[in-house]
Amino acid sequence: MTKKKKKVKVTKWKITNLVFVLFLLVMIGLYAQYCYLSLSEKIYGENIKKFAAKRNSVSVELVSERGKIFDTNGDPLAINVTSYNVIAYLDPSRDKSKKHPDHVIDKEETAKKLSEVLSADYDYILKRLNSKLYQVQFGKYGRNITELKKIEIEKLKIPGIGFEKTDTRYYPNGNFASQIVGYAKSNDEGKIEGLLGIESKYNKKLKGINGHYTYQQDSNGYRIPDTPEEKEDAVNGSDVYLTIDSSVQRFVESAITSITDEYKPEWALIEVMDAKTGAILGSGTNTGFDPNNIPEDMSYENPLVSYSYEPGSTMKIYTYICALEKGVYNGSDKFKSGSFKIEDDTINDWKPEGWGEINYDQGFAYSSNVGIANLITKNLSLKELKSCQQKFGFGKKTNVELYSEKSGSLDYKYPIEIVAAGYGQGILTTPVQHLQALSAIANNGYMVKPHIISKIVNSDGEEKKVKTEKSEEKIISQNSVNKIKDLMYSVINDDWATGHKYKIDGYDIIGKTGTAQIYEKGGYLTGETDYISSIALMYPKDNPQVIIYAAVKKPDHDPNNSLVSATKGLIQNMAKYQGTFSDYEAEINAKTITLPNYQGKKVSEVTNDLARYKLNIVKIGKDKTIVDQYPKKGNKITFGDRLFLITNSKNITMPNMTNWSKIEVQKFCELTNIKCEYEGTGYVTGQSISENSPVGNLKVTLSLKNN
Repeated sequence: MTKKKKKVKVTKWKITNLVFVLFLLVMIGLYAQYCYLSLSEKIYGENIKKFAAKRNSVSVELVSERGKIFDTNGDPLAINVTSYNVIAYLDPSRDKSKKHPDHVIDKEETAKKLSEVLSADYDYILKRLNSKLYQVQFGKYGRNITELKKIEIEKLKIPGIGFEKTDTRYYPNGNFASQIVGYAKSNDEGKIEGLLGIESKYNKKLKGINGHYTYQQDSNGYRIPDTPEEKEDAVNGSDVYLTIDSSVQRFVESAITSITDEYKPEWALIEVMDAKTGAILGSGTNTGFDPNNIPEDMSYENPLVSYSYEPGSTMKIYTYICALEKGVYNGSDKFKSGSFKIEDDTINDWKPEGWGEINYDQGFAYSSNVGIANLITKNLSLKELKSCQQKFGFGKKTNVELYSEKSGSLDYKYPIEIVAAGYGQGILTTPVQHLQALSAIANNGYMVKPHIISKIVNSDGEEKKVKTEKSEEKIISQNSVNKIKDLMYSVINDDWATGHKYKIDGYDIIGKTGTAQIYEKGGYLTGETDYISSIALMYPKDNPQVIIYAAVKKPDHDPNNSLVSATKGLIQNMAKYQGTFSDYEAEINAKTITLPNYQGKKVSEVTNDLARYKLNIVKIGKDKTIVDQYPKKGNKITFGDRLFLITNSKNITMPNMTNWSKIEVQKFCELTNIKCEYEGTGYVTGQSISENSPVGNLKVTLSLKNN
């Protein structure tokens, strides 16, 4: 009997089929992705070739060189120099050798050495070195150091100290013409940016355009041969040439220093312009700064364009011209000076009692406010006066190439305001507006626009010169020009006029003085020195070549004389430099000598040799041999000038200082090492130590003389 076979039950595993299906789908997806990646030009919207190139691309910025700033003769005023930033590496991972570590080891010793060399605070340096950073710098102490300072640090052989090379803006003449040139410095990105003056106004042209160099590199950082590269060269910045003449600028700044030292004003300014072209030759102020070392409290305003103030009586020039142009002026007509009633207000002359009955020509020379009041109320309307002032450019910008120029203001309406505007009160003007307005007189009725840029030269050497812009039409008739010149001549050359102290024999100068009250806190100040004194000058009279405008605010004494001595010195220096008064200067130049070195020579020998020049020789000490001199070798000296010859003797006696200038007295005191005090202004009329007495601390009395 056979046994039945037991049936085996086969179980179907559904999960196996599911896994297989999932596996198959994944493989299909991966294959599809592979095909997509292999065959598609773009992957998820990104060009895969460009993406790969970017992964291997290196782009290096090619930095342009900032353009330089020059004066009109090509002397540099702003240049670029190489400097360095000090870096301290703190991470030990830099070390490649234990014998020669590349990170800071002894932080205390490093801080001690660096603080001494960098003139920095030890605790500050040590705090930086204790930072948990890969590397650190040292702020202003370690930024933009010189090559010499870098060498000094390298000689210390401090482990972990390195240097980052950078360009720095450098101003070789320090505060020379600083308000015009301005300054530039490196920003947080290490790029030089102009922040004031021409550096700022012309920043785009000066800085140029950076380029770049792009290439492919391998994983080790090496350039891959035969791969695409792209290079766009940097375009260096343009060089900017100013109209500033460094010689004239030195004369201006010397005059400003003289005013500041003697009168200590709130501010003082002197502007010099070529009358024919409008080129500003010199611009000085006592609010200048050294752009190589910017002080925190410096003034960012350029007085030439950013100071607007009530100008005072220099505006009488244009009020008189307005009457001349209308045909209502008769210089011989008379008026009673002293005071003038307008409704409830009274106009007064600067001399309260006046000068009795005088004519209008005399009124101009005396600078009579009452003369202006009569002239306006009888002949000129508000519209006519304002239109006349606007014609000369007052009330609007000149658009000279400087930032922050103010337009001033001609805001007057009522009768008393109209008269006050006629003599320069109640309106606001800027120095550059006065230069522009005066140019119409100098150019026989045509006004020229002031400018400070001479030319711009790009990196290819192409020049773009700035042309003189002259008004298309005459704004003053020739008859009016001639008359106002005569009136301005009388101001300087008549002994009884307000500007007679500015007269210089042999110099054909014309001008107009100005003294304005200062409006502050709702009213006019009343102190003895609370004035802005100004002077507008041109020379020579018949064909003016130079225009000078100068002003001073709140000198500590004698506001009416605060500009006289310095401005006269400026004119004399400029006339010699430019040869303006040819006949008069020829006489001077014929007796001009360029000083040799007199050291080691006998005083008697030098005195005899210079006798023909009629020099005022001052011997300091009773020895016979010269050991020093002033002025020094190479300086020019003319007849009548003073020459100091210093001997080796300590037996020094006092010379007769009568008619010496203050500067000459200062030089004598400096050479003899004595202290000097000054009373008054101008030239010496008295001295506390008599002639031939032993020298000692000296007090001199000064007063102005009429040259």
